[in-house]
Amino acid sequence: MSTTGTSVFIARLHNLPIVDSSGDSLGNLGDIVVHVRGAARPPRVKGIVMELFARRRVYVPMERVYSIDISQLVVSGMLNARRFHRREGESLVLEDFIDRRVIARGATEPSQIYDVSMIANRTGEWEVNQVAIEPVHKGLSFSNNRSAVTIVSWLDIPELSPAAPDAEDEQLSDLLDMKPADVARELHDMTEPRRLEVVQALDDQRLADAIEELPEDEQVALISILDPERAADVLEEMDPDDAADLIADLPGDTAEVLLTRMRPEDAQDVRDLLAYGENTAGGMMTPEPIILAPDATAADALALVRDERIPPALAAMVFVCRQPVEAPTGKFLGGVHLQRLLREPPSQLVSGMIDPEMEPLTADAPLAEVSRYFATYDMVVAPVVDAASRLLGAVTVDDVLDHMLPADWRGLQLDHESS
Repeated sequence: MSTTGTSVFIARLHNLPIVDSSGDSLGNLGDIVVHVRGAARPPRVKGIVMELFARRRVYVPMERVYSIDISQLVVSGMLNARRFHRREGESLVLEDFIDRRVIARGATEPSQIYDVSMIANRTGEWEVNQVAIEPVHKGLSFSNNRSAVTIVSWLDIPELSPAAPDAEDEQLSDLLDMKPADVARELHDMTEPRRLEVVQALDDQRLADAIEELPEDEQVALISILDPERAADVLEEMDPDDAADLIADLPGDTAEVLLTRMRPEDAQDVRDLLAYGENTAGGMMTPEPIILAPDATAADALALVRDERIPPALAAMVFVCRQPVEAPTGKFLGGVHLQRLLREPPSQLVSGMIDPEMEPLTADAPLAEVSRYFATYDMVVAPVVDAASRLLGAVTVDDVLDHMLPADWRGLQLDHESS
């Protein structure tokens, strides 16, 4: 993000326009969601509250905020249009902190919070770093003279740096900074009541990433303890193939309830995958590979590959198809390896870089055939087409391994790591 290393004062962002990557207006910024984590750890900025033009407030994770400047915020990716509800442990900066009376550390007289700033750290995560405070206003007369405003560290405001969090609060704070596999290990070891408390506090994306790392039986148990609306939100954040595998393991009536509550486009992706056998290329694939038209350039392809939300295996190849370029596409023309993209001039057309020796998999190809394909061609991602040579999706090597390893391999791994 372009503002990494630069403090951004949050009150100044209120009502700023929010646009997508194409410049189309989406709404305005209503507030910033933070999690106060405890002693010696700055509050973490989790996301923004966007006010849609239909007067609905929705949540956008900070991972999808592409840039922030004095005129607008740019967000990327699919947005969840469900109404925002704050979760346990979340605070809203403008609603909860601005104009709040505080006594800064070392002070004897109360002040009030005028503004709060945030900054992106070295890992790209946003944290609260400073607080602007001013003398408490007396009566109803407000001065425009802000010369009395003082900038202090978040550490100087007790509300933002509680001194002694209990063990469970500290555990939750730690989970917010862990990788998905580590969060899964912690969930695996928790008692049922504690697990419920934690999953209610985690945001949808972090919980979805952790669920994908759990054994199948624990995935089912965890998604089943959530209310249907929350469960649908979490399934929307999962990779479509992982969501389809999980829904396939649920009772039929429960699965249908969750599918009807998901966004129609996400639910349709899952339904399409459920139509294939679990151990076939169609059942293992993701319907969201990187797809380009023949007249796209190497620069266009690399711009898509750079998206940090795309798994490395899926980013190893781009696929070239006739219009439409969303699965199911027009005629599949071939694939271009990432290394080839890096070697060619940025203006080179992707249609001139297609690997002529690569053959696609068919959707009904069984697991044995798919595994031989990966071993023979030394691939990490492979295209999947239908009988009309339309690209349906792509299978990655980790998808194949998930289906080849024993059903309880995740549980065995978590047990080993916990011992």
